[in-house]
Amino acid sequence: MSSDHSAVEELTPVQLAVVQSVAPHLRHNPYDSYAVLRDAGPFVPGPHDMHLVTRHHEAQTIMQDPRWSHAEEPQLLHGDSDVELPGSFLWMEPPEHTRLRGLVSKAFTARTVSGMRARAEQLVDALLAKMLAAGEVDLLDALAYPLPLTMVCELLGVPADAHEHVRRISTGIARGLDPDLLLSPAELAARTAAVHAFLEFFGDLVEQRRKSPREDLITALVQADDAGARLTRTELLGTLLILVVAGHETTVNLIGNGVLALIRNPEQFERLREFPELCESAVDEVLRYDAPVHLTTRTAHDVITVSGRTFAPGDAVIVLLASANRDARAFPDADKFDIARYARGRKAERHLSFGLGLHYCLGAPLARLEMQVVLRAIADRVAAMTLLDEPSYRPNVVVRGMSELHVRLEEK
Repeated sequence: MSSDHSAVEELTPVQLAVVQSVAPHLRHNPYDSYAVLRDAGPFVPGPHDMHLVTRHHEAQTIMQDPRWSHAEEPQLLHGDSDVELPGSFLWMEPPEHTRLRGLVSKAFTARTVSGMRARAEQLVDALLAKMLAAGEVDLLDALAYPLPLTMVCELLGVPADAHEHVRRISTGIARGLDPDLLLSPAELAARTAAVHAFLEFFGDLVEQRRKSPREDLITALVQADDAGARLTRTELLGTLLILVVAGHETTVNLIGNGVLALIRNPEQFERLREFPELCESAVDEVLRYDAPVHLTTRTAHDVITVSGRTFAPGDAVIVLLASANRDARAFPDADKFDIARYARGRKAERHLSFGLGLHYCLGAPLARLEMQVVLRAIADRVAAMTLLDEPSYRPNVVVRGMSELHVRLEEK
């Protein structure tokens, strides 16, 4: 018997669930482990003296309380790594967070995003036509990647012939967002290469826009000078990094997870086809049921008591978003996929997949729009979807999703 096996046998069921919740070979289903952790309590001891926040009430309470900071996340997850991911407003607190988020938020107003619907519909129509003609496809390559990749690249002003280069860079960085203790030397090296490639490519693009402005978001950020709100080069590149990764990788997972849920719950697919107006509520149910992002961190900046537990300044927690979203205390039939859960006229607790408070996801309106367009097109044009084999998953813990999803589509 190996020493590693002996060590695993010595773990308590809760300790084992902590390990299994991040195990690469269990990325297809971390939810069983989350259930064990929720049953153990709202706060479960985790790595580096941090506690895992497992339940919805406590997660929601922490995330909407500004005394809990998100700024320390790079240090909590990556420690003294020799590769520093360029910082963005995501890892800042007011007033810096307010200044930078205010600049970027202008690109994601309801009116701006609404204006992107026609382009999203055009892309989905073309991609779905190719998929239906082919019959059998890897849905990630055929739809889930190209749609959000094209949308975010066009928003930023990335040339079309560089989209695939951006995809490769983004994939390496997304894996590197996981805690360093979960990454192999090869994966750490790949993150280093991806960050360097990102800084080189987008650094050049920023300089091009300084010299030759265009109608795109990079130009707008380069030219930003609202009441002294100009971005430094580091702030600008950090902001672009989070827009690319968060605005692309997470939506890839959202689309893939949503299609998989419909295939595995055919009665819900039939319901969507019969009532396509449920597309909007279906997006929120996908976000709750199988979240694209599974965890985030917070650090106490004051003495704070949550559900009877007191945290001192400097205490850190890992908020398990995907576990909170499956908490039966908040969601009846929490493990059931119900596309009408968030339908108008029905009351449901808010899922936490886009965050809360100061750090609510800036790109949420665009992600919703893209997923709504995908679901509506599938409801209108697809008669049946069949899973050809069990999907494979990337080892990613933070930004969790599939690496392949082979399906057969039949046209109406």
